[in-house]
Amino acid sequence: MISIATRRVGGNIWARMVEAVLPNLQHVAPIWEDDHQEHSFIGPMMSRWIVPVDDTKMMFIEFRHVSETEGVTPACWADRDTTLPGQLPADFYDAGHRRPCDYEAQVSQRPIAIHGLEHLGATDRGVTMFCDQIRRGVRAIRAGQDPAGLVTDREAMRATGRRLAEAYFKDPPLVKRC
Repeated sequence: MISIATRRVGGNIWARMVEAVLPNLQHVAPIWEDDHQEHSFIGPMMSRWIVPVDDTKMMFIEFRHVSETEGVTPACWADRDTTLPGQLPADFYDAGHRRPCDYEAQVSQRPIAIHGLEHLGATDRGVTMFCDQIRRGVRAIRAGQDPAGLVTDREAMRATGRRLAEAYFKDPPLVKRC
């Protein structure tokens, strides 16, 4: 599932995409880009693998994509000791209420969300689509079926993986060429 936000700035259309690969992989577009200069797609700023630990906790494994070209990736993102803003609790309780970020949105839903308490708006369409996909997958498993999109043919997966890897090595993306 891909979430796309767009806006027009002068003659340009700026698009930011976040991809969720169910059940637990996420590719996040750079947050530092602006819409003032035309350029091609540069790829995600990070990939996250989100793994449940138990019914109320999860673990993030985050891979940051950092360009080897000077000035493309902000220094704060290349610094391993810096966390993406909004991913941890605010330093002060009031700060989290005055300017809530991703962390506050996530923990305010309770350890196990009660969906009947949600007040979803038009901008939450991606949330409802994601939840619907998860529910359909759970129902399929309960019915003894495979979730939609699950590939169980190992030979087909190997052939696809090999084809993609060979194409990548033949013409790697984001590599500076002379």
